[in-house]
Amino acid sequence: MLANNKPEPVVAYCVKCREKREMTNPREVSMKGKGGVERRAMTGTCGKCGTKMFRIMGKK
Repeated sequence: MLANNKPEPVVAYCVKCREKREMTNPREVSMKGKGGVERRAMTGTCGKCGTKMFRIMGKK
């Protein structure tokens, strides 16, 4: 977290822009992983073009 209590911006690759961009309206989701394990991921939209973005996160 940053000093002013705002969450850190989530950066993901935008397929349409072909660049890493900040995600707007990011939210954490869980998806099925290998062996039935839950995997964390973030989903949101590109701040420039509005394309849906997805980023797989590491373990907590």
